[in-house]
Amino acid sequence: MAVYTEVTDDALAAFLTEFDIGEMVAFRGIAEGVENSNYSLKTTRGDFILTLYEKRVNVAELPWFIGLMEHLAQNGITCPLPVRALDGSALQHLSGRTAAITTFLPGVWPRRVRVEHCGPLGEALAQLHLAGQSYPPERHNALGPEGWAPLLDKSIDGADDVNPGLGEELSAALPGILAAWPTDLPRGHIHADLFPDNVFFLGGKLSGLIDFYFAATDLLAYDVAVCLNAWCFEMDGSFNLTKGQALLAGYNRVRRMSAVEMAALPVLCQGAAIRFALTRLYDWVNTPPGALVTRKDPMDYVRRLRFHLHATSGADYGG
Repeated sequence: MAVYTEVTDDALAAFLTEFDIGEMVAFRGIAEGVENSNYSLKTTRGDFILTLYEKRVNVAELPWFIGLMEHLAQNGITCPLPVRALDGSALQHLSGRTAAITTFLPGVWPRRVRVEHCGPLGEALAQLHLAGQSYPPERHNALGPEGWAPLLDKSIDGADDVNPGLGEELSAALPGILAAWPTDLPRGHIHADLFPDNVFFLGGKLSGLIDFYFAATDLLAYDVAVCLNAWCFEMDGSFNLTKGQALLAGYNRVRRMSAVEMAALPVLCQGAAIRFALTRLYDWVNTPPGALVTRKDPMDYVRRLRFHLHATSGADYGG
């Protein structure tokens, strides 16, 4: 989440007349994240999130995301539910952008991940994968392996400004990852961005999943690899095997990974690490000045990549 596009009070008031959710009480930008402009919206009817979709989002794909969230909510996944306007559409226009309102989920994301967070996270991810099986439309993952080399090309000129030798390190690692990438693993709809700030807990229990705008149809085990990267590394860059064991055990309680999927975890984790290193690098180099957005350090994921390049099996992750 972030704010690139400013919304005036008058524009918002006019926009809200298209919905039956009451009048504005409070409205503020949310600085976390990097992709779209997001606002916390409180009305006389309750709390909501307003999202304005920025230029990197393909507007033609937005109905897929809206449909996926509605489908998951109908199949037991606690996630934001799009609010449809009086004309029946969940997508409207505001301040020159396509925009949507979704319900607000109560809870707090874990600022410090503990082992007890990882099992419920694994279970929720597997539940999402199973619930998504009955949603027929597919979406190509534009940030999958075929998108990594173009991202590097667009960012490499600024890579060494982030860290000396970074461009060379990423250029050396990427070909081997692409050459070893599996193509025959189980596929389905994945979240693809299930970081701690996209998972809420309330009263010690997982209370919801948010931010589905990187979701796509891809390898299910790749989604597990994204979570191992995001949840199981410590501040000093070390991999916490106990957290990995808890995450994988939680996932396997709901959907058991095959031996082939487990064996592929090292390269899948390499791919997940380089994907986020590259998108963070791209955003670091290309974030417009003055944007209310928190840039994220690509080196956090380069250090994770270094660990994965030395992993040899699923056992290295607690499997």
